[in-house]
Amino acid sequence: MKPLQLLLQSSIGKKVIMGATGAALVLFVIGHLVGNLQIFLPKEKINAYAHLLHSSAGVLWAVRLGLVAIVGLHVWAAISLTAQNKAARPVNYVEGTRPYAASWASRYMFHTGLVIAAFVVYHLLHYTAQLPVANLLPSTHPAKDFNQLLVTTGAQSGYRDVHAMLIAGFQQPIVSLFYLIAIGLLCLHLSHGMTAMFQSLGVQEGVWRTRLEKGAQVLAIALFAGYASIPIAVYLRIVQ
Repeated sequence: MKPLQLLLQSSIGKKVIMGATGAALVLFVIGHLVGNLQIFLPKEKINAYAHLLHSSAGVLWAVRLGLVAIVGLHVWAAISLTAQNKAARPVNYVEGTRPYAASWASRYMFHTGLVIAAFVVYHLLHYTAQLPVANLLPSTHPAKDFNQLLVTTGAQSGYRDVHAMLIAGFQQPIVSLFYLIAIGLLCLHLSHGMTAMFQSLGVQEGVWRTRLEKGAQVLAIALFAGYASIPIAVYLRIVQ
């Protein structure tokens, strides 16, 4: 049997794939937040950042396709491992007899993952593709209006006014609420996912496990605070 085929079929291999892709996605989430936090700077900063990304279309699409592949592998590994676990234990736990160490986040990793996936699709349609389907949520800023939000001066002239798009989108209460809920679930997902990743690498006992778990929780809280600050600041008119 070929090594790659063996890796893809074994539960250990799938956990390695899930951990590696999860780590890559955590790095993306951190980088994405750093870019988005520029909303608190003069609007030219975030528009210049967006212009830099979109001016290199080849690189941008390579990153996008790479992310799609990473997400696809992560989802495939999650579904496959969930199916294997259910096959190994076809009878569910009796209520009140679940393992003591199992947290809410660990028990609902698959479910939170589905909600996060739905949010990512909506978020991309709303801000990246600007398609009418992004208006599935009530009170969403009309996607067709985003096409009219363009920078009119400077080096970014003619490109999307990302600052104005964020303001218009997050001034809608339902959009901001959906965003906050999804980000909360994402951070719960990441908190347990990072801990599980370390366990897959053999860090299961001792002081380092406790430190890594605490570190994952702190990072998850910091990410939530950072992402949540954007829609809250926009909705409260702190950023305009």
